[in-house]
Amino acid sequence: MILCCGEALIDMIEGDDAFMPHVGGAVFNTACALGRLEQKVGFVSGLSTDMFGTRLQDALHASHVDTSHMIFSDRPTTLAFVQLSGGNATYTFYDENTAGRCLDAANLPTIPDTARALYFGGISLIGMPAADFYAALAVDQADKRVIMIDPNIRPQFITNPAAYRARLAKMIAVSDILKVSDDDLNWIIDGPATLDEKAAEVLAQGPKLLLLTKGSEGAKAYLASGQTAEAKARKVDVVDTVGAGDTFNAGVLAKLSQMGCLTKQGIAKLSAEDARAALGLGVEVAAITVSRAGANPPLLSELSIPI
Repeated sequence: MILCCGEALIDMIEGDDAFMPHVGGAVFNTACALGRLEQKVGFVSGLSTDMFGTRLQDALHASHVDTSHMIFSDRPTTLAFVQLSGGNATYTFYDENTAGRCLDAANLPTIPDTARALYFGGISLIGMPAADFYAALAVDQADKRVIMIDPNIRPQFITNPAAYRARLAKMIAVSDILKVSDDDLNWIIDGPATLDEKAAEVLAQGPKLLLLTKGSEGAKAYLASGQTAEAKARKVDVVDTVGAGDTFNAGVLAKLSQMGCLTKQGIAKLSAEDARAALGLGVEVAAITVSRAGANPPLLSELSIPI
């Protein structure tokens, strides 16, 4: 099982006359995408018992995601108001005192032996106290399971950059896989160095595999061996980019799992050929997602290449 650990929220997406509610959240999207790719996947998050929380849980079940590790409360569900322009999304979050935000690092869930990998990311790594909860969970499980992180950095929401950088550095140090966009990488390491140079610097901090996404230019993998692999983006008519990176992550994890590489040793010794195959599925599923409205990951039966 792959456990996705992070936010589940309601995206209020702008329409002609109103904002309409849609289930979402970066880590929620990845969990649903993995379920639709017929992977065994579970979800760890704070979920409200309100009507939006019920809607989120129903959507997880519809995508065959195990919700037995959820932490329920009567606090409200996080809302993210989304405005789309030219296919790109901007967000305004309402997240204070929500079920997803108010998690306690002193009370970590019991992780089942069947979990081979834990995936973390999104705004859940920014807002306290949940950010400390997820960081503590990653550190606690790092010697037992593969840890993958996609910080999906949103500088406009980071109120304490020094604390965020310190927490993210702690998580990067215990991670096996780190996925970043070019913007993320330039935020983590400021300055004029090239992306390749910055990737090498981040790899030296702990990860064994760094995945770099570059939008329409595709994606590149940097391996512990010093080798690299690349996959070109598939050309499609873009409706919007909501959930593209989240679905990419699911494709990569699904392919690594299918190849038997989703172990700590498997990631450390990953070949360039296997990395290229994982990137290939990542860009395939991301392309399908951006070709339709909202974060709507594909089913396994929709893929043009097999897992």
